[in-house]
Amino acid sequence: MASIDVIKSCIDSIRQISEHIEGGIVYLDAGVTESFQFIGAYPVLLEIGARAVCSLENMSVLDAVGDWNSNSDPARKFVVITSRLLSDAHRYILRCLTSHQVVRHCIIFTSISEMSHSVFPDSPLGPDAYHEYESLLVQDYEELSKKSGKKPGQIGSLLHEKLNFEDGGRLQFPSSGEDVPHLVASSSGRNFFEHNPLDNIADTVQKLAISVHHFPMILCPISPRAFVLPSEGLVAESYLSAEHEDSISPGLPPLSTGLLSDTDDVPPGATLTAHFLYHLAAKMDLKMEIFSLGDMSKTVGKILIDMSSLYDIGRRKRSAGLLLIDRTLDLLTPCCHGDSLIDRIFSALPRRERTTSQVGSGSQLKLGTSYLQRAPLDVQIPLEKILNEEDSKIDNFRLLESVEAFLCGWNSGESDSQVADLINLSQKIHDKPSHSGVDILTGSFVSSDNFRGMPFLEAILDRRTKEGALLVKKWLQETLRRENVTVNVKSRPSVVTTPELQAMIKALSRSQSSLLRNKGIIQLASATLSALEESNCTKWDAFSSAVKILSVSSGETSQSLAAQIGDLINKSALFGSHINKGKRDVLKGLISLQDALLLMIIGYILAGENFPTSGSDGPFSWQEERLLKEAVVDALLENSSAVNLKFLDGLKKELEANVSKLKSEEATEELDIDDFDDDQWGKWGDEDGEDDNKNEQVYDDMQLKLELRDRVDNFFKFLHKLSNLKRKNLPLRDGSLTVEGNFDEDTYVGKGLIYKLLTRVLGKYDVHGLEYHSSTVGRLFKSGFGRFGLGQAKPSLADQNVILVFVIGGINGLEVREALEALAESGRPDIELLVGGTTLLTPDDMLDLLLGDSSYF
Repeated sequence: MASIDVIKSCIDSIRQISEHIEGGIVYLDAGVTESFQFIGAYPVLLEIGARAVCSLENMSVLDAVGDWNSNSDPARKFVVITSRLLSDAHRYILRCLTSHQVVRHCIIFTSISEMSHSVFPDSPLGPDAYHEYESLLVQDYEELSKKSGKKPGQIGSLLHEKLNFEDGGRLQFPSSGEDVPHLVASSSGRNFFEHNPLDNIADTVQKLAISVHHFPMILCPISPRAFVLPSEGLVAESYLSAEHEDSISPGLPPLSTGLLSDTDDVPPGATLTAHFLYHLAAKMDLKMEIFSLGDMSKTVGKILIDMSSLYDIGRRKRSAGLLLIDRTLDLLTPCCHGDSLIDRIFSALPRRERTTSQVGSGSQLKLGTSYLQRAPLDVQIPLEKILNEEDSKIDNFRLLESVEAFLCGWNSGESDSQVADLINLSQKIHDKPSHSGVDILTGSFVSSDNFRGMPFLEAILDRRTKEGALLVKKWLQETLRRENVTVNVKSRPSVVTTPELQAMIKALSRSQSSLLRNKGIIQLASATLSALEESNCTKWDAFSSAVKILSVSSGETSQSLAAQIGDLINKSALFGSHINKGKRDVLKGLISLQDALLLMIIGYILAGENFPTSGSDGPFSWQEERLLKEAVVDALLENSSAVNLKFLDGLKKELEANVSKLKSEEATEELDIDDFDDDQWGKWGDEDGEDDNKNEQVYDDMQLKLELRDRVDNFFKFLHKLSNLKRKNLPLRDGSLTVEGNFDEDTYVGKGLIYKLLTRVLGKYDVHGLEYHSSTVGRLFKSGFGRFGLGQAKPSLADQNVILVFVIGGINGLEVREALEALAESGRPDIELLVGGTTLLTPDDMLDLLLGDSSYF
């Protein structure tokens, strides 16, 4: 039987719709673009006949010009693939229709099913969503053409008046949506527009054919066995919890108190996650046996069972186990800086900017009550550091300059001046440094890139930082030997240095042909090089060491742990003061205030697990906590870099002014005493006015400090909430998933929840709170035929040959590696393990979810 491979399944799904794509212009929204980037789907789209692959949000009438499959006839159809609601994509689809006047066939694929459209709170469409939207899109197109006074087939000439070539030929519709109608809800659930009769317009135009289909395989595979959801797709952006007592962030499930009832409103993120998993299993021909740990996972499991009961009767599929886990059962692991090269890379590299935040009025569609913004997954690998060097000329010309020349020529709005602009472009580039190199020439990860059949990302995902870096070095050396390229650099077999990696990357990139042949390993090596740079390594290692210190202190006394947390806060204040003074050369080993606050969260969670009864309101005594509060207040007053925290909203200007005042006071104190002017004795009687100013300043400072103390008091209440995670999360109360459980303690030290859970499940130990969701037939056997001795035994997750672990709220690279370690240690090579999550979490993402704009605090 074929092995499970999510990359192959995604590519097969694309090939299955080849007849729709062939001969058309393909438009992808931001979520699909991110997904197809990881899948490596762009060559597949061109192979099956796509004329061009373009951005939906940034569409242009020039998209039809870039025809990769040359054809003298203009494209008469376009295909839209979206990861959002049809109502969210509506204005962009309408722009495509009105821009390409010869198009007679529009095919739309959405990853959101009809049932999801009908239950999502912000969707105006009903149970028959696809057919409703087909007719409504035609009506809107005709209404727009009637308003413009032209036939639908002639709207293209009108659009030239609305184009702004300085903006790349994008359409400039009014932000009010006057020219582009929006879908709006109505009492009937079907009549979403108020249209005037269109009289004879239908008789004068050729009928536009619209068809809408479901395409569920929109995901970002990190490897054939690990995946997350696209950051700008609806499933990842939808809320996982409403704001209430037991919720922490809209991007995280609520605490698993066991009090969630069937009558409570189900968050849209839970419903969409269930629908995604159901259709993913259907595409991969799997019949799921569902297990859940946590309240939100239990809710998702129930939705899945209800869907399976409706649609899976009589189908024969391969059996697989689905293990759903709430992220809030383990907040420590994604907050910590673990030993994972993948996590280091995604934390060190810059990310692509969000597409939907740059499209003007379209972004307003996303600011409803059910959306949150997640960091894009598409990292920007800094290839310009290699290709900008003098010694890395490619075929005697600079690739970066050539790309820039092409783009400048393409974006030129004045056709008469294009030739002159291109003639003078090279001189312009040499006269001033290129500021757009990072934007023009950056690399991205493609999960299907491989070395002799071994996918790059899968190989380093299974390894620790040092092992992964050594493997990248080995691949580089073998590639250099194959290309007959020699590198004069000192090398030690068991050590990876950044100068060594940089020299090998440059040598492999010297010729254009070699660069294109080996782009996969060059991009991975460049990403590894960035992650191992001293600045990134120092910060990561300092944080990791601090976590180890906190972990050791949590095994001693609460006083010891509180002292360590206070020391970290004080060091972060020192970091801020050095930054303010410009002394960046002495920052090695110090951590920023944001990192110190994240470490404080880790310390409180550890304290809650080890000292649950130390204080009445928290794990520490009031004396210890008072000292911690004062340290945080002082650090915030001295460090303006923390003003982006949500609990400081409204105090940003005051804090920045305070830091500026401290800088000026320090500069004044550094003046030599000899500069004292004797004439100042003449001002001896003017001290009353100065005293009034000082008193007013003291009052303002005191007011700021009191306001800041109130904010910090609320912050500590939030820390108390996090310290109660073990007590409030029902599955964690008995300690079976912590080091004090009856399992081998050495096996659990430093491991995350997924490792502990899989170790117990595969060893067939009982797990408190793990619930099996039986199907309708299974419940019938259990309740009805069971009295006659025909009961059905409860299946075990360990009996399945395929296991999919999905973490609602997100995963990180360390957890994927630990899951594979747990499988390897179980002695079950027959089991195929897939690991998935809502998103790929870094420590910065966790800080945003807990204390940033994506937090309920």
